[in-house]
Amino acid sequence: MRVFTRRIAGLLTLILLAGAMDLARAATPPAARVEYEIRHNGEAAPDEGLIQVDCDARGARVLQLPRGEWIPGAPRETGYQDFAAGRTLQLLVDREGRRCHTLAEFAALPALEATDETLEILGLPCRKWTATLYSNHIELWSSTAAGLRGGPRLSLLDPDGLVLRILVNGELEFVATGLEALPRPTDLWPTDPGEAVDAAEYRARVTAGWVTTLPVFRREQVCFNPAAVDTSAMRLALRAARDADSSAVLRFGAGTLLLRKLTLPRLAPGQLFAELVERSRGDAYDRTGSLFLLSEERGGSLLDALERGIGALPRLATRDGRDYRGLTATPDYLPPLELLRFITPFGVGHYNEQVKVKGEVWADSVIYRMELSDLLPVLAGPVWIGAFVGNYDTGGHELSLTLRHHPGERTVQPAPATDTWCQPLFNTLNVLEMAGQEYGRLFEQDTLRVDFELPAELTELRLRYTSTGHGGWGGGDEFNPKPNRILLDGRELATVTPWRSDCAGLRSLNPASGNFWNGVSSSDLSRSGWCPGAVAEPVTIQLPELAPGPHRLEVAIPQGAPEGGSFSAWNVSGTLLGSRPTTRH
Repeated sequence: MRVFTRRIAGLLTLILLAGAMDLARAATPPAARVEYEIRHNGEAAPDEGLIQVDCDARGARVLQLPRGEWIPGAPRETGYQDFAAGRTLQLLVDREGRRCHTLAEFAALPALEATDETLEILGLPCRKWTATLYSNHIELWSSTAAGLRGGPRLSLLDPDGLVLRILVNGELEFVATGLEALPRPTDLWPTDPGEAVDAAEYRARVTAGWVTTLPVFRREQVCFNPAAVDTSAMRLALRAARDADSSAVLRFGAGTLLLRKLTLPRLAPGQLFAELVERSRGDAYDRTGSLFLLSEERGGSLLDALERGIGALPRLATRDGRDYRGLTATPDYLPPLELLRFITPFGVGHYNEQVKVKGEVWADSVIYRMELSDLLPVLAGPVWIGAFVGNYDTGGHELSLTLRHHPGERTVQPAPATDTWCQPLFNTLNVLEMAGQEYGRLFEQDTLRVDFELPAELTELRLRYTSTGHGGWGGGDEFNPKPNRILLDGRELATVTPWRSDCAGLRSLNPASGNFWNGVSSSDLSRSGWCPGAVAEPVTIQLPELAPGPHRLEVAIPQGAPEGGSFSAWNVSGTLLGSRPTTRH
């Protein structure tokens, strides 16, 4: 970064303040480069970079510069201020080199109100102005002494002078810290501004330029249609994909389970979100859905069952004698790592025109979003991502899944000292329901137990726990709060009671839900950790600092007894997370 002079008695200031060679009155207008620092509450904010303004009496070019190297693909913006035409232009060049711009007239900028306050900045006398912008109080200092015009923000300008300081709400500050004379610049307006767009479209393109978008599923049907799924062909495709890259979407469980192998880039620290769009293609009921990750780290995974049948998974011995398969981790097997659990609304999209309720406008689809930033290190390289919706309808549902990564920094950062360690421990959600996998009914007579080996050098250990109760009648666990007790090495660690009482706020997603005589809809009813049309929020349970070595974790739930042909079940999943010294270079 070029260091600018801060000499109050420097060349330009001396000339400006001297009478003999007053550039403000010269035939050729002066030109200068001004550097601005960004501060928060009076403290420098180096992560924000700096602002560089090249200007003369005609206009200015504004650049935000990083204090380092831009991350790959970062959008590049340049602002322009044309004082003769009374307008500004913001120019974007995206990662593919495409250009677009948006224009604004000075007349649309916030009006400035003069004050009697003055201040000297970099040797130039400044006058203070005030303004209001979107309920924000603005203080602005500008100088006309230099014969220059411009400023660090396109939306806050003095049409007659050079803005040297802006203070927003007394907290955010843009202040000139360097000034040097320049030959008269020739590029104060772009020769190729690209496509003209409005301000909203421009901002959307800038934001999109920082985001890495990773499509996984695109309008894929998830339905029960055994005749349409060639299981033998899917198994052959699965075997091939386990040995090589493949972008094909595979279908199992008579069409209720989607699976895709893809290679994800290793992303920098930041925020990662899963965005799932779902709509009905015929199924009218609320159904349990799950997005999950399969790991072959220990050799065994759900892939074995997809390839060879449910009997290929390890059996969990329980008191009720049912054949539970693939629920807990073993030395040779890892259960599905649940990324996002969701419950579909009642027929959203498909039944919008068939079912009308006065005063309600039904949504066309539902969008589920969940942050997965903790799982960034495992969502890299070759991965298997699956999606399941339990249903017995030949139309079923339609899913689109996109992962979106938002970087935490604008510039390239040193490799972090720690990385996330992750190990799925248990998952009772039977994503292979249609292939014979049992519901999670074991809690009536037993606890869920899993033994695990904790490696060395782990800190910040925690359990990512998701739980939803199911049993759709008055006495079923769906409609009755039940405490979930978590035990570690025989001692109670935490008690969680999954419960959602905000389901009534999602009625616009439920066009086919039963509307009762008393004005309540079935979708309004509170439930054990879920609502039709919402994600089931995971709970983070902090674990004590555990010594490396063997441990046991248990889940105990007072599951209700069956009634006639109805039974209760619990879908619980748990993943251990921690921090460890990074092994990447």
